[in-house]
Amino acid sequence: MKHILPLILVLCLFTNCSKDDLASKDYTYYYPTEEATLTAQNIPGSTEVFDPKGIAISNEKLYVVNGNVLEVFNAITFAHIKTIKEYTKGTTTIPLTSLTSVAVDNGRIYVGSTESRLFIFDENTNAGISTVGNGQWWQTFVHVFGVAVKDGLIFVKEKEKSIKVFETSQITETSNWNLEPIAKLNTLNGYTEVYSLDVYNGNLVVAGRDAKSYLFYNIENIKANAAKSLTTPIEPEKVQFVDIKPIAISFGKDWAVTSENVGSASFLRLYPKGEFIKQHYKAVLNASDVLGQNAFGTIVGTAQLNDRIFLSDNTNKKIRILKLNKSTISEQNN
Repeated sequence: MKHILPLILVLCLFTNCSKDDLASKDYTYYYPTEEATLTAQNIPGSTEVFDPKGIAISNEKLYVVNGNVLEVFNAITFAHIKTIKEYTKGTTTIPLTSLTSVAVDNGRIYVGSTESRLFIFDENTNAGISTVGNGQWWQTFVHVFGVAVKDGLIFVKEKEKSIKVFETSQITETSNWNLEPIAKLNTLNGYTEVYSLDVYNGNLVVAGRDAKSYLFYNIENIKANAAKSLTTPIEPEKVQFVDIKPIAISFGKDWAVTSENVGSASFLRLYPKGEFIKQHYKAVLNASDVLGQNAFGTIVGTAQLNDRIFLSDNTNKKIRILKLNKSTISEQNN
């Protein structure tokens, strides 16, 4: 027996025998399942082609830019609430046309139009608060292709490479339509595409579809260099991709919810927010369809509420609502 014990110790040494070998390793993975879809059939009385672009969620309401109108749905039940067709303030009424983007922040809805306007509505009443731009491209905006609002700042993506930055305090019931931006940003590439952008952890992040990268602008740096940027717009930090074209970005509770095109394929990709903001791109979900069926078209907008992911699939003319599922696999070591 005294000769066997040293032999067991030697075998354990060469085979890494330990208590850990008897423990299991857990692997977590995420996958989407189809929950619902929203199309023109979900909008009572609609006779137009459903043309979803930018989307946003606030206070359990889903806002969908749909051609020349803004649709409002219940984000829990998916029931249609209303269609906003015009901006009305007092005796002034402006029909909404050629809409691209929407953001909701601090009780206001911001809607961008390629007719060179940004409309601002009250979130509760949907009454008009103000407009920025007067519809002439040579004035305030050269069209509007994207908007994000957070922490007192408004970021408006124009034609080509320009983002103009405003303060929310500049917009009041009595403010002028021709506001001056406090800063300008350079997106490096771009022309007339709908752009997706969001703010997280002190950074504006733009899905730089033409630059083939996510574009990061530190907000404190924007403020510090605002005056100079009016002459020389601030350029972003980025990690250059080769084949990936980021199309949409939004930040949920845990994830950066993105869409990316690779060649002709469109992917939904979820990144942990903490890693994404460090520009470490290791997706925990990478899907071009749902369980091998119903391939995604170009997703121009994303949003998340609880375990549901909302996708604005412009190619297939629908809002796709997916449930995010989590599964754990235990690998038992022998």
